[in-house]
Amino acid sequence: MNLIYNIKDKPKPGEILLFAIQQLLAIMAATIAVPAVVNSSTGSELTASAAIFGAGVGTFVYLLFTKSKSPVFLGSSFAFIGSMISAFTGAYSMAAGYWGLIIGAIMAGLVYVVIAIVVKFAGVKWIDKLMPPVIIGPTVAIIGLSLAGNAVGDLTTSSVDGGSVYVALVCGLVTLFVTIICSTYGKKMAKLIPFILGILAGYACASIFALIGKLTGNPALTVINYSAFESMKIFAVPDFTFLKGSSLKDISGTYLVTLFTAYVPVAFVVFAEHLADHKNLSSIIGTNLLEEPGLTRTLLGDGVGSMAGAIFGGCPNTTYGESIGCVAITRNASVISIWGAAALCIVVSFIGPLMAFLQTIPNCVMGGVCVALYGFIAMSGFKMLQGVDLNKNRNLFVASIIFITGVGGLAVSFGPVEIRTVACSLILGIIANVVLSKEKDETK
Repeated sequence: MNLIYNIKDKPKPGEILLFAIQQLLAIMAATIAVPAVVNSSTGSELTASAAIFGAGVGTFVYLLFTKSKSPVFLGSSFAFIGSMISAFTGAYSMAAGYWGLIIGAIMAGLVYVVIAIVVKFAGVKWIDKLMPPVIIGPTVAIIGLSLAGNAVGDLTTSSVDGGSVYVALVCGLVTLFVTIICSTYGKKMAKLIPFILGILAGYACASIFALIGKLTGNPALTVINYSAFESMKIFAVPDFTFLKGSSLKDISGTYLVTLFTAYVPVAFVVFAEHLADHKNLSSIIGTNLLEEPGLTRTLLGDGVGSMAGAIFGGCPNTTYGESIGCVAITRNASVISIWGAAALCIVVSFIGPLMAFLQTIPNCVMGGVCVALYGFIAMSGFKMLQGVDLNKNRNLFVASIIFITGVGGLAVSFGPVEIRTVACSLILGIIANVVLSKEKDETK
C-alpha cells in the first residue's frame, strides 16, 4: 500500500490535530462500551471519561516501549469483560472489586512481560513457523468478520427508545457513504479525514431528523440522545479506578486466586490477537513490526500499557483493529498522529462538553463508520492469503477451519475464562496446521 504519511513523517500541526481526532472517533465507541457493559453486570461505576483517560495513558506507554515505530492505538479490551465482572463477583466489597480490576490487569500484563522475555532470547522465527500466512491471514479476516454483526446491529439502532430503525439506517448510511466518497474521491485533507467528515455528516443528519421530530411531534424521528449534555460539567476530573479502590481489607488469598484464574488465561488468548493485529498492521505499512521495533517491545508496550490503563480506567487495554483500519483507509501511518490521539484522550476526558458530544454520537452513526473499518480489517486478512497455495489440502483445510469456526462464532468458556471466537479459530488453525504438516508438496 502506498502511504501518504509514513511512520516517521511529520504532518503539519493542524493536520496532526485532525488525524488525532479521527483516531479518537474510531476507537471511542468500543473504548467506552467496555466499562458500560461491566457496570450493567456488576452495579459498578466505571466511567467513560476514566476509560478514555486510561486508553490515552496506555497508548503513551505503548509508544514509548515501541520507540514510536508502531502506529496503533490501545483501547479497552473486550476480551477481559468476563474477567472484570469476576473481579466484582469474587469481592466482598465494591472497593475491593475496584482494586481487583487493577490487580487483575497487572497479572495479565505480567503474562505479556514473561512472553516478551522469552521472545527476547528465543527470537520470533518460531512464531512465523507456528503461524504462517495461511493462519494469520484468515485470523485477521475473522477479526473483521466477527465484528460485522456489531457494525450492522449499530447501523440500525437508535440511541433513543422508540426511535425509528429506518431513520437510524438512513443516518448510518449517510455516514458510511460520506466516509467512502471522501476517502475515494476526496482531495487533500478530505481524503485523509474521511471518518471525521462521515461522523459529522451522520450527526448532522440525525440532528435534522430530531429537529423535524420535535417540530412535528413525532418522537420516532429522534435517534440521537442528548441527555449527556444535561448533567455535564464544564470541567471534571475523571473518576479514576485507583481512587475508588479505597479499601484493601477484603483482598484475600482466595480472591487473588480468583483474579489469577480470571485474567491470566485470557492474557494468553489476547496474545494471539496481539500477533494478528501486528502482522496485519505490518502488511499495511510495509514494515515488519515483529522485527522492528520487535515483538519484545510491542509486547512490553501492550502489557505495561494495559496495566497503566487499568489503574486509571479499570479496563485492560489492547491494540485496536479500529485504529489499524483507520491507518489502512486513510493511508496515514504517521506515529505522531497516534501520539496526538493519546494526548487528546487525556485532555478530552477532563472537558465535559467534549465528552458529552462523544457520548451522544448515535449508535447508527458509529455503525456506519464501523462497516468501513471492520470491512478493511477483513480485506487485509484476505490480502495475506494472496501468496498462499490453496491447491494444497493442508492450506485449504487450515484456512477453511479458521473461516468457518470464526464466521460461525465458535467460543467456549471454562468458568470465568472465555476463549473468544478469534482465539478459538486461531487455536484450531494452529492445531490443524501441525496435524497436516507432513503433507507432501505436490498439489492434491
